[in-house]
Amino acid sequence: MTMPLMRPPRKNPVLRTRQMNLPPGARGRVALGLTAAAAEGRFELQTCDRCGTVQYPPREVCHKCLSAALRWRAQSGEGELLGSTTLHHSNDLFFRERLPWRLGLVHLDAGPTLMVHLHGEVGDAPQRVRVGARLDRAGQAVLIGFPFEGSPHMADDKMLREMTSDPKFRKVLVTDGKTEVGQAIVRALVKAGADIVWVGHAEPWKKMGEGLDDISALPQVTLVPLDLTNGRQVTELAGSIGGKVDIVINNAEVHRTFGIGARRGTDVAKAEMDINYFGLLRLAQEFGPALKGRSADGTTGATAWVNLLSIYALSNFPPHGTFSASKAAAHSLAQCLRAEMRPAGIRVINVFPGPIDDEWNQHTPPPKLAPTALANAIVKALRDGVEDVYPGDVAQEWLERWRDNPKVLERELAAGG
Repeated sequence: MTMPLMRPPRKNPVLRTRQMNLPPGARGRVALGLTAAAAEGRFELQTCDRCGTVQYPPREVCHKCLSAALRWRAQSGEGELLGSTTLHHSNDLFFRERLPWRLGLVHLDAGPTLMVHLHGEVGDAPQRVRVGARLDRAGQAVLIGFPFEGSPHMADDKMLREMTSDPKFRKVLVTDGKTEVGQAIVRALVKAGADIVWVGHAEPWKKMGEGLDDISALPQVTLVPLDLTNGRQVTELAGSIGGKVDIVINNAEVHRTFGIGARRGTDVAKAEMDINYFGLLRLAQEFGPALKGRSADGTTGATAWVNLLSIYALSNFPPHGTFSASKAAAHSLAQCLRAEMRPAGIRVINVFPGPIDDEWNQHTPPPKLAPTALANAIVKALRDGVEDVYPGDVAQEWLERWRDNPKVLERELAAGG
């Protein structure tokens, strides 16, 4: 049984500041298929279309029949632990500061035998285990052996916490607390055990509203003035709390309907870009370096950046045309941010929801995503250590259609869905 994580002591500024060392991250192009699946929370292995062989490690051709017809397919991960060992010495800089470290040899029911990291609740061989894929601090997929039935505190395992961004005992900035989505995110973070949640709200001189009053009454919540269109305000806030924030959740957005011809001028489109794109840019420039500098601060070091995007970022939805364009721009910027944050071990999580049940989707027919469901999906993504999340039925359907043929999806959306 995993012992629950205790609140860590405050950092002693006199002691040595540990710098981030990443685990080995070299992968061939074929092996990146495993990483691509793990980034969305799936465990997939190569399967031969000709003979049905499931193989690991990844190869260019089937090791049994030499066919190149290989597909990545989801696996249950069930198998038998054949043996285990505990490392007490390593020449790798990342593992040297995290020893001891358990490894195991697992024979999957699907056929392959593979080396995995072992969760602390997995006992000695032989026993049944379940293998899953997770992203490590280098952003590459690694395999972990889990027990079939775990304890309520499984996520507190020392090894697993290195692979995830669990908000428990961490300090989080949520950029917009005035919306139902922002308030749901705050409540979900508090429920997940976040230590402090700073909640941004633009135009603080205005009446806050019932929802913001409710969350501000929570003992973990501190309201901070934050308008992402105001570069000076973003800079001042970063100077005030940037050195303390462990997770940034950027949910601030401007969402207006219509496309190009139904609206005169560019004012609305500029407002969307100023928050949805340039707001992310301002935030990243000010808070990014602070997070990168604290990414190795032990069990509660800086760990993740979450961007609330939209499934419309993948393919433009003409009834929300300029909003879709601003989210597509933010998606591209978020990919740049992910590349720049990866050397520090900071995970950038992009969330692509379908239509949310809010004021801007009143005329959109169901199914729509409830703010609470979206908030829970964000917390789950942090706990699972994934990079891309598509919550809701609409987002899942659009994603499948986009993967099948982006051009067909574009034509379908242009015709009304």
